[in-house]
Amino acid sequence: MSEIVKELLYTGKAKDVYKTGNDDEVIIKFRDDITALDGGRKDTLSKKGEYNALISAKLFEVLEEHGVATQYIRLVEHNEMLTKSLEMIPLEVICRNIATGSLLRKYPFHRNQRLDPPVIQFDYKNDVYHDPMLNDSIITALKIATQEELDKIREITHVINKVLYKFLNERGLILVDFKIEFGFDKEGNIVLGDEISPDTTRLWDIETHDNFDKDIFRKGEKGVVDAYHRVVDLVLTEEEKEKWNVEKVEL
Repeated sequence: MSEIVKELLYTGKAKDVYKTGNDDEVIIKFRDDITALDGGRKDTLSKKGEYNALISAKLFEVLEEHGVATQYIRLVEHNEMLTKSLEMIPLEVICRNIATGSLLRKYPFHRNQRLDPPVIQFDYKNDVYHDPMLNDSIITALKIATQEELDKIREITHVINKVLYKFLNERGLILVDFKIEFGFDKEGNIVLGDEISPDTTRLWDIETHDNFDKDIFRKGEKGVVDAYHRVVDLVLTEEEKEKWNVEKVEL
C-alpha cells in the first residue's frame, strides 16, 4: 500500500472509502465491523473484513469474465480493494431466488419457496427513511434514476444472478438472495459497485441448507467468521489462496 496515498473520503457501517492520487480511483477498505437489525446489533470480528474483500474480489472477477462491468480493479491488501470511482445510485437492488427473511414477514410466500423468475426489488438507500422499498414511479419521481436506467439495472441484475448462481452452485453453495449497488462511471455507464460478500448475500450449503452468511450473526449464533472463511475456501482457487496466504479450512 505504500505506493498509494490515501485520504479518508467516507466511513460506512463496515467499510471505509479513501481518495487516492488518481481522481478516477478510490480504495475500499473492508473493516471487521459487523451490524444487523438496522444497527441494533454490532460487533467486531477478526478477519471478517479480509474474508469479505477476498470473496468480493473473486466474484467481481468472475462477473467481469462474463461481461459485467464492475468498479473492481484489483486487491491491494487482504482487506483493501482498488476500484474505479463511481457516482453511486442510492438504491439497494435485491434479487431473490428463494423466499426467506423479510419476504416471509411481509408477503404470503411459502418458506423456502423457489422464485421463478427471481424477484427483484429496489430499496431506497437512506438511513433517515430506514431503506424503504420503492417502485419505479417513486424512483423516477424522486429523480433517483430514469426508467431506462432502471430497466438496464434489472437486465444487469438478472445476468449477475445467473452467473453467480451457477458459479456458487458448482462450489456447493446456493445463492438464496443478494443485495447489490450500482453507480455511474465518468462516461455515464451503469457499473456494479460496492461488494458482493456474505454480508450482502444469503448463501446456503447445497446439502444441509446451513447458513454461510450474516444470517448467523442476525440470529445471535456463533461461527460467523468460520462460515465466511469456508466461503473463501470454496470460491478461491488454490493459487489464489496461496497468493493471499489464506489458511485451509479444517473440515
